Amino acid sequence: MNYKKIDMGSYQLHLISTDRFKTILTRVCLRDKIVKEEITLRNFLTNFLTYSTDTYRTKRELVLKAQDLYAANIHAKVYRAGNYNMMSFYLSVLNEKYTEKGMVEKGIELLSDILFHPNFEDTEEFKEAFKFLYDATNTGIKGLKEDPTLYSTVKMLENLGKEESYTFPEHGYLEDLEKIDRKSLMEYYKKIMNHSLVDIYVIGNFDEQEMIEIIKKHMHFDTFKRPKESQIIYHEHLPKHSKIIKEKIEGAQSKLSIGCKIDKLDEFERNYVLTMYNFLLGSGSESKFFRIIREQHSLAYYIFSSLNKLDHLMLIRAGISKDNFDSIIKLIKKLMKEMEQGKFEEEELEVAKNNYITNLKEIEDNESAIIETYLAKDLLNLGDIEGRKKEVLKVTKEDIMKVAKKIKLDTIFLLEGESEDEGN
Repeated sequence: MNYKKIDMGSYQLHLISTDRFKTILTRVCLRDKIVKEEITLRNFLTNFLTYSTDTYRTKRELVLKAQDLYAANIHAKVYRAGNYNMMSFYLSVLNEKYTEKGMVEKGIELLSDILFHPNFEDTEEFKEAFKFLYDATNTGIKGLKEDPTLYSTVKMLENLGKEESYTFPEHGYLEDLEKIDRKSLMEYYKKIMNHSLVDIYVIGNFDEQEMIEIIKKHMHFDTFKRPKESQIIYHEHLPKHSKIIKEKIEGAQSKLSIGCKIDKLDEFERNYVLTMYNFLLGSGSESKFFRIIREQHSLAYYIFSSLNKLDHLMLIRAGISKDNFDSIIKLIKKLMKEMEQGKFEEEELEVAKNNYITNLKEIEDNESAIIETYLAKDLLNLGDIEGRKKEVLKVTKEDIMKVAKKIKLDTIFLLEGESEDEGN
C-alpha cells in the first residue's frame, strides 16, 4: 500500500494505491466548524445534492446513470468530529480491469456533477425533491424517540455540557427545518463551496499521475486557503460529582447512557493508552463490564463503553431493568476505580493489545476503513496501521492507571421503562 498526499491548492488530494480491491473508492470530504443553527440545513443539503442535479433531475435518473457505470455506488453522510462538521460524498466504481477504459473517469464526472451542478431551479423536479426530503427529515427528527437507544444517548449528551458541539443533536432541529427554502439552500451551498476545508481521498489500483489529472479536471473547488485548526475539544473543568437524570418511556427495557469526561491527554495517552483502557473496561466480550456486570451479575442485557477521542469523552451504554439501576451504577463506579488501582492482570492487557492488532489487520480489508485511518492521522496525529501496531505494544499497566485517574463520570441518564418485568 502506497500513500501520497498532494497539495492541489484549494484542496488536499490523498492517493492510496493498493491492489487489494476490485473497486476504486473516492471520498470527497468538506469540513467546517459547527454552527448549531446550520446543522439541519447541512444535513438537508447533503441529501439534496445526491437526489437531484442539473443534469439528472430526479433520483431515478441518478440511479439509472449509476447503473450504466456498472452499478457504481454513490452516497453521502454528515457527521460531527470534534468541533467540526464533516460532509462526505462517496463514489465506488469497479476497476477498469473488470469493465472498460474510461469508466473510472465517468464515475468521477458523475460525482462532480452532484457536487458542482445541483438543481436549484424552481422546477417541478426541484419541488418534488424538496418536499420528499423535507418530509423525510421532519419524520426523522420527530421519530428520534422511537429509537430508545439513540434517544437516551442524545439526551445524555445534551445534559453533558452547555453549548459544546457534542451537546448538539446530529439529526438537527424542527425549528431550523421550518426555515429552509430554496433561497437558504442555495446560499448555504455557495457558502460551503467557498469556505470548506476540502480533502479528496482515492483508494484502489490506479495510475497515480492519471488519477491526479482526472481529479484536477473534474474537481473544481475554489475554497479559501486557510490553516487547519485543531478539532479536539478540551474540558475546562472535570466534574467532582456525577448527576443523575431520569425520563420515563413507554416500553419495557430501560436504556442507560453515561457520559464520562476525560482530562487533557498527550498524544500517546489519547491514541493508545486510552484505547487499551477502553478495551479492558468495556469494549468486547472480554472486558470487565461484559464479564462482571452482564455475565457474573446478570445486571444488563448488554453493556459497553466507547470513546469519542476528539471530544475527550467516554460513553457507557446499557440495556437494563430499572430495578437494577442503583446496583449497576455502583458496580460501574467500582470497576472504574479498580482500573485506577491497577486491579487487572498483565495477561488481560496482552489480550487487549492482541485484539487491537487483530482489528488493525481487519482494517486492511476495507477501503472505507483505510481512508478513515488516514483521516484519523490528520485529525489525531495517529500513526498509520504499521505504526499503530508498534506503538500500542509500548503501553504499560502504569500508563493505564495514570489515564484511568483522568476519567471522571459526569452525566447518568436513564430512559426508564415502565414495566418491572422487562425483557430483551
